[in-house]
Amino acid sequence: MKQLFFGLGISLLCLTGCSTNEKQPVSIGSNGSQALEQYESLAANLEAPWAINKLEDTFYISERTGHIVKVEHGEMTRQEVQLEKTLSTASEAGLLGFVLAPDFEQSKEAYAYYTYENGNDQFNRIVLLFLENNNWLEKRVLLDEIPSGTYHHGGRVKIGPDQKLYATAGDASNPQTAQDLSTLGGKILRMNLDGSIPDDNPFPDSYVYSYGHRNPQGITWTPDGTMYASEHGQSANDEINKIEAGKNYGWPLIEGEEEHEGFLSPLFTSGSENTWAPSGMAFYDNKLYVAAPRGTAVLEFDLESKEVKEVVNNMGRIRDVWIEDHTLYWITNNTDGRGTRGEKDDQLYKLEL
Repeated sequence: MKQLFFGLGISLLCLTGCSTNEKQPVSIGSNGSQALEQYESLAANLEAPWAINKLEDTFYISERTGHIVKVEHGEMTRQEVQLEKTLSTASEAGLLGFVLAPDFEQSKEAYAYYTYENGNDQFNRIVLLFLENNNWLEKRVLLDEIPSGTYHHGGRVKIGPDQKLYATAGDASNPQTAQDLSTLGGKILRMNLDGSIPDDNPFPDSYVYSYGHRNPQGITWTPDGTMYASEHGQSANDEINKIEAGKNYGWPLIEGEEEHEGFLSPLFTSGSENTWAPSGMAFYDNKLYVAAPRGTAVLEFDLESKEVKEVVNNMGRIRDVWIEDHTLYWITNNTDGRGTRGEKDDQLYKLEL
C-alpha cells in the first residue's frame, strides 16, 4: 500500500542570511516545546553545488560549472576539473554526482557523473577522476552514453556498503526509456569500482539494478544494507522508495499513489498537490534526511512512525545533505538557475541534530 504523509509539522526552523563561519539562531522543538540552537555557515559563494563529500575535517563539493570546491579549516579552494568531453550547460546538467574513492588518501581518485555535449548529441557518463596538483583529471571512462535529454539527467553517484558504485539515471525526458531494459535511462545502475558489471546484478550482463524511475537524484543505505532512493514526480507525486534489486518502480505507467500489480509503490509520496523535488539523502537514527530543492527544505522521513517533518527550511533550494557524528550538513542550490540568489549564495551549512 502506498502511504502519503506530508506537512505533519516542522521540527527545526532556520533563518536566512548566514555567512561563512557565522552562527545563527534556529528554533527547534518537540511537541510544542522550544529550544535555542545554532546553525553555522562553513563556506559561501558556491556556484550551483551538487554533491557533498567529507573526509575527516575536509569537504569536497562538486559544482555544476565544472569545479570541485575543497573546504578545509575555514578555507575554500576551487579546484579545476579537466574533462575529456565538453561539459553541457543545459538545464539541470553539468558536473553532478561526485564521490571519493574508498582509498582516496592513497589513490587520490574519485568518481564523477557529468553531462556532456558531443556535436548535436548530449549524454551522461561516469568517470574516474585523479587529483594532481590541486586539479582533477579525467583518468578513465567507466560507463558512457547514459541517455540525456532536455531534463532528467539523474546524476547521483555513491558507493554502497557492498563496495559497488551506484548511479541514478533519469529518463532523459523520454518516459518510455524507464521501462526499456535495453537502455540505461530511468534506472538505478550498479557497477564494480573498475566499471565492470557485477556478477550478481539482477539482469545478466547489465548495469541495471532497478528500473521504472523518472528522475532519481538521491540514494542512501541503512546500516543493515537496505537501500532507499528519492525520485522526482511529474509536477508532483514525488517519491521516496525502498530499492530492491531487479524491481520495477512503475514510471511512466504509474506514479505517486497509483498502484498496479508488478510495480513497487513508494514508502512516501508528496501526493498530487505538493512537490518536494527530492534530491540528495542520508540516513540517521532510523530516519531519512532528504534535500528538497522545490520544497526549500531538508525533510525528515521517520521510517518507524511514517511521519514527515521539515528539519530545515526558509533557506531556499537545498540540493544535498551529509550526516556524520550527529551533525547535519547541507548545501543550498539557489544559483542553479531556478532559485533566488541571496547574499553569499550558495553556502554549506551545519547543524547539530
